[in-house]
Amino acid sequence: MALNPSTTRIPYPSPAPSPPNRTYLNDMAETRSIAVLASTRAVVEGQLTAATIVISQDTGKITSIFHSVLPASDFPPGTAYTNYSPHVLLPGLVDAHVHLNEPGRTEWEGFHTGTRAAAFGGVTTVIDMPLNAIPPTTTVAGLREKVQAAWGKCWVDVGFYGGIVPGNASELRPLVQEGVRGFKGFLIDSGVPEFPAVSSTDIALAMAALADEPTTLMFHAEMIPPIASSVGDEVQWSLPPLAPIGPLNEYATFLASRPSSFETYAIAEILSLAHVAPNLPLHIVHLSAVEAIPLLQEAIANGVKITAETCFHYLSLAAEGIRNGDTRHKCCPPIRTKSNQDGLWEELMQDGGCIKTVVSDHSPCTPNLKLLPSTISGTSNINQTDHKEDQDKGDFFSAWGGVSSVGLGLSILWTEGQNRGISVEDVVKWCCRNTAKQVGLGGQKGDLAVGYDGDVAVFDDEGVFEVGEEAMLFRNKCSPYQGMTLKGVVKETWLRGQKVWERDGKGFGKEGPRGKLLLERRQ
Repeated sequence: MALNPSTTRIPYPSPAPSPPNRTYLNDMAETRSIAVLASTRAVVEGQLTAATIVISQDTGKITSIFHSVLPASDFPPGTAYTNYSPHVLLPGLVDAHVHLNEPGRTEWEGFHTGTRAAAFGGVTTVIDMPLNAIPPTTTVAGLREKVQAAWGKCWVDVGFYGGIVPGNASELRPLVQEGVRGFKGFLIDSGVPEFPAVSSTDIALAMAALADEPTTLMFHAEMIPPIASSVGDEVQWSLPPLAPIGPLNEYATFLASRPSSFETYAIAEILSLAHVAPNLPLHIVHLSAVEAIPLLQEAIANGVKITAETCFHYLSLAAEGIRNGDTRHKCCPPIRTKSNQDGLWEELMQDGGCIKTVVSDHSPCTPNLKLLPSTISGTSNINQTDHKEDQDKGDFFSAWGGVSSVGLGLSILWTEGQNRGISVEDVVKWCCRNTAKQVGLGGQKGDLAVGYDGDVAVFDDEGVFEVGEEAMLFRNKCSPYQGMTLKGVVKETWLRGQKVWERDGKGFGKEGPRGKLLLERRQ
């Protein structure tokens, strides 16, 4: 049962009545180098419990978990042991939707900066989207170029998605062999010319190619609905948004230009093609409109293998609170109303709901592309030398669309969840276990269990911090969360049994990036 963190602190589970055999622990520690993390509160296999977690520093795997807090004296002298009570030990988060933009647009983000930001927030695995790097990950050659760019730069583990675009169906199976974790396509203009939208014909070809592959086919689900009774493929090609109905710097104008019908129409089109590959898992990225939920629920009830994710910004930001000109909030699909946000939360918290995961969709750019006016608080340090005339307008239509938040998501979700009765088990389900499963990493990532990678976030659920530049470790310090006070602080991040981030001490230390590239073929 979910607790209300605003009124009830998460209970401390009772320790087990007796410790394990000490001789066993001594023998285990003598055979390999281990790290031992303990706390009165840990989310182990999805459940809150006291725990002592033993991680092999040779293999990076969790070798033992005891459901009590064992003292350091139960281990040989010199064992790396820390009791983190009363902080919570969480599995490292798996952010299954991040744009790292390297190579080609490294001035927007990069593997080094983006993964450092992830580690700051307890994220130990990120899955990089196939755009907005140049080249995009739509061919094996493009993937290999991205892998080469990432080598030696990653502070956390990184996997990769492939992309579906017109004409690349023959590349999809080879990309599966090369280790991509899934595929993504757009049903509307992506915003970058090298990643065009797909038609229903392209989608059917992709489904046929991937029908028997161990992968997931994902969609940016927006399309402009037809105004005629006859629907042909032409309506699926990239078209400009609906004509603005008011001033371009008013958020209401932008929101009206991308109504919920964009999402429902696109999802209906995807569902109409699901029969092409009935065993292929489908997934809707960054679901924004609650009106789409009944479509997904009905499809699932009819046996369609489809899930959806939503994002930290849809669950925490609402249209009513966005000031005119503050284009840091621009993203597509757009941030909608408070009542819409409430509906997303309601579906997310339903057992068996269609929204299974919460991700960042970190989609940064250089600050000048946001066209922010100087009147927006927190933008005084942003370079406004380019396009100054446009920047003073705060034009939501010309500004780049994307919210920067990688590494802040756990705290954003926990802060908003204070009034919604969420538990740390909920967070682990949405941001660790289910995201790992979505990208084929279940059994390796997303849980604290024997045999899993020793990825751990040490979480102070009562701590607070203000989002300043020191908390935005991504390359460009331009985010709608700047200046906000968030609850929930990641004290340390461990990756495969090695501490990679420490808030109140060494920071990232001197060891350098330790992240791996996750290129094993999905099973």
